[in-house]
Amino acid sequence: MTAASHTTIARRRRRELIAGAIVLAVLALLPLAVHDTYSRNLIIITLLFAGFAQAWNVLGGYCGQISLGHALYVGVGAYVSTMLLVRGGVPPTLGMFAGGAVAGLLALLVGWPCFRLSGHYYAIATVVVGEIGYQLFLNWDWISAAEGINIPYVRAIGDSWLWLQFRIDKLPFHILALTFLTATFLTAWWVEGSRWGFSWRAVKDDPIAARSLGVRVFRSKMAAAAISGGLTGIGGAIYAQYVGYIDPESVMNGQLSILIALPAVLGGVGTLWGPLVGAAVLIPLSELSRSYLGGSGRGTDLMIYGALIVGVALLRPQGLASLLGIRVRAPRDVAGDVAESPRAA
Repeated sequence: MTAASHTTIARRRRRELIAGAIVLAVLALLPLAVHDTYSRNLIIITLLFAGFAQAWNVLGGYCGQISLGHALYVGVGAYVSTMLLVRGGVPPTLGMFAGGAVAGLLALLVGWPCFRLSGHYYAIATVVVGEIGYQLFLNWDWISAAEGINIPYVRAIGDSWLWLQFRIDKLPFHILALTFLTATFLTAWWVEGSRWGFSWRAVKDDPIAARSLGVRVFRSKMAAAAISGGLTGIGGAIYAQYVGYIDPESVMNGQLSILIALPAVLGGVGTLWGPLVGAAVLIPLSELSRSYLGGSGRGTDLMIYGALIVGVALLRPQGLASLLGIRVRAPRDVAGDVAESPRAA
C-alpha cells in the first residue's frame, strides 16, 4: 500500500469518526424532542438492535462467517447477569461484563469445532448450536427453565445506576443503549482500519489465498468470534435489565438470531454504517407492524423482512447505506497490506 493510499484512507477514517460522533450526539439528544413512552421505548429497542447488528457484523460482515445462532450469546449474557443479581446479589453493572466474558468464551468454544466447516455448513452448524442452547435453557430448572425470571425492583435501593433499576424514567436506559451502540461502532471502526480487519477481510474473500500470505485463518476467525460474542453478551445483559423479565423464548429463540443479522444484511454487510441504517429501518417497521396490526397481523413483520431483503438484493445489493451516499466498501488493499507481514493476524 502506497503512502498516498495510507493518507487517503486515514482522512476517510477521520471523516467517518467525526460523522459517527455527530450521529451519536443527535441520538443522545433525541429524548429532548421525544416525550411519549412508546416512542422512547421504540428508540431504545432500535439502539440495542443496532448494537447487536454491529456486533454480529464483526464476525459475519468483516470476517465473512455467517452466524445464525447469535441469540445464544444474547441469552447467555442476559442469564449470567440476571443470575448473578438474583442469586448472588452482584450489581448488573458488573454482571453485564461477566455476561459478556462468558458469552465471548462460549463463542470460542462454539468456534473451535465449527470453524473447521465453511460456507453454508458453518451457518447450519450455528443454527444447530443455537437450538441446542435454547433447549438446554428451556429445561434447566436451576435457571427457572421455561418459567423465566423476573428481575426485581428493590424498593430499598430505589433508582440506581449501580443496580440499573429505574422505576419510570427511560432516559437512563436510552443512555445505556446508546453507550452500547457507541462501543460496538467504535469497535467496528477500529477493526476496519486495523491489521486484524485487513486479515479478516482476506479470510472472507479467499481463505486459501489469505493463508498463503501468512494469515492465520483459524485464529482470525476465533478472534472475530470472541469479540462478536462478547459484545453481544453485554447487549443481552442490558436488554434483560431493560425489559425486567427473561425466559429462553424471549432471549434465545431462532427468530431473534435472524433479527440480529438482518439489519446488517439489509443496511450493508461488512460496512461501518450498514447495521445502523438497517436497524433504523427494520426495527421500527417490525415494532409498528406488530403494534398496529396486533394478533391479526401475526407474521406480518416476517413478510416485511422478506420483502425488504428481496428488494434490496435485487435493486441495491450494496445495502441501504449506499442509497444515502455512504461508503459501503471498507478500505481495501488486502493483499498488499497483509503481505507486509508474514505473520499477520
